[in-house]
Amino acid sequence: MKKHKFGFVRSALLIGAAGFGLSGGPMASAHQAPPAGGKVDAVKPRAGANPAPARQPGEGAGPFRKMVIRGVTLIDGSGAPPRGPVDIVIENNVIADILPAGTPGLAMKQGREPRDFDYELDATGMYVTPGFVDMHVHGASDDKAPDMSYSYKLWLAHGVTTVRGVDLAPLEISLSERARSARNEIVAPRIFAYQRPGQGKGWTGGRTNTPEKARAWVQWAAKQGIDGIKLIDNEDQPPEVIEAIIDEAKKQKLGTVAHLSQIGVGRMNALQAGEAGLGTVTHFYGHFESMLKNGQVQNWRHDYNYADEQDRFGDVANLYEESVAEGSPEWWAYLEKQKENHVTFDPTMTIYAAGRDLMHARNADWHDKYTMPQLWGFYQSSRENHGSYFYDWTVGTEIKWRNFYHKFMRLLNDYKNIGGRVTTGSDSGFIFEPYGFGYVQELEMLQEAGFNPSQVLMSATLNGALTLYEPKGQPVPPIGTVRVGKLADLVIVKENPLQNFKTLYGTGALRLNEQTQKLERVGGVSYTVKDGIVYDAKKLLSDVAEMVKAEKRRMGMPEEGLPHP
Repeated sequence: MKKHKFGFVRSALLIGAAGFGLSGGPMASAHQAPPAGGKVDAVKPRAGANPAPARQPGEGAGPFRKMVIRGVTLIDGSGAPPRGPVDIVIENNVIADILPAGTPGLAMKQGREPRDFDYELDATGMYVTPGFVDMHVHGASDDKAPDMSYSYKLWLAHGVTTVRGVDLAPLEISLSERARSARNEIVAPRIFAYQRPGQGKGWTGGRTNTPEKARAWVQWAAKQGIDGIKLIDNEDQPPEVIEAIIDEAKKQKLGTVAHLSQIGVGRMNALQAGEAGLGTVTHFYGHFESMLKNGQVQNWRHDYNYADEQDRFGDVANLYEESVAEGSPEWWAYLEKQKENHVTFDPTMTIYAAGRDLMHARNADWHDKYTMPQLWGFYQSSRENHGSYFYDWTVGTEIKWRNFYHKFMRLLNDYKNIGGRVTTGSDSGFIFEPYGFGYVQELEMLQEAGFNPSQVLMSATLNGALTLYEPKGQPVPPIGTVRVGKLADLVIVKENPLQNFKTLYGTGALRLNEQTQKLERVGGVSYTVKDGIVYDAKKLLSDVAEMVKAEKRRMGMPEEGLPHP
């Protein structure tokens, strides 16, 4: 059987195609494999996306005229300590009341009001948090999964009830999926559609490479209904164009987020973008380039080639040595200025975590059961597939990345400590990070950075909600905390997430059973409530596992496991 399984290795590992996400690179066309023995000319063009199928009967319960969630400990996302037990009353998709359900250590009173409910969920002894907000996502493109429900269900199964697509998909699909999710016609999180300048089939103005064209596109895209703009300071977005986009976006009440890539960061770093009014810096790009010891441009190796992705991503970690010391006056001056400019940091540490331990990322617990075979093929080292850049990843490179992460984490923690806003984003679908699982890893990494668990939870909920709604002129968001009057977006779990965020993984966490002296898997989200609809998270994971098996059968692969090189 083992020999039979490995007969599929070569074909399966050639399935991957390039994507567009963590770095703004091109995506692959659907279901194309690299030419056997042929020359690779370039990274593949961008892939498309297949909309999710309609929500079927039995996929989620509700919304209800009145639903009561009984007997939970509430972690409300505001920074308040856990409290309970409480009963949460939901009318349609709005939290109508939060009622005491008893006294800790004593039996709860039976027959508690209200009794005129249509649906009652006994969650006695469980924990409730606000729905999580993933501030950096791309939906599963058609070279990674049959349709976008693969990413949607994995997000919901991990408690993610709101996503900011940057972009989720091509403009028209993003807006259509956002509307379908808002009507609960599909099983999907709440969607915010941030698109890239120049996108849209109806846009006839060509490349947005001048301030005038850029403003015209922003005005056009705002009329189409986008929520915000994803900026990448490439050759079409020099400083004057970025400044025009940010200025026009504010006039149109659109949010902005920027990946300040190596192509343009020498002319506009994160400090300069913040001065121009940028809303969010995503990833780490631009931060350390604002604090270089020897001027505004990183010291590129003489043989560095940005088009070679191992150079591009491997040498980012050199910024650890080239930037000013942690805690120096220049360090604090940068952070204070970004806070003054109300810039949000969305670090997405998870998506680059393989850089500091590739073997750990490649052999994570969840791949065999929940990673699509196409996505697994996409992850494998390839000069065609964007983000699959581990051509010859050495111990020395991993050490550089560990040092860089130490400094990046210090930056984030210091920014949080002076009152700067840090959010939680995953950018999953690249570099051995499947959707949902990567989000939970980001929570772990924020705690590693020095955030206490309650601060991590605020970053994952309230901070994201504020960042999404403030550009719209709504300083008090309808999501992000569990309060009366807020939308009913909730995560319900058996294990206390503040005690161990690992228990949020769909695969759970290992714990020794002292009675049997055997390891057991505990945790995983039990229920995710989005817009008053109760989704069984375990059922969502089961659906995904069956989707993965079906794709393996279609491709002639064994249903269990994945091929390894």
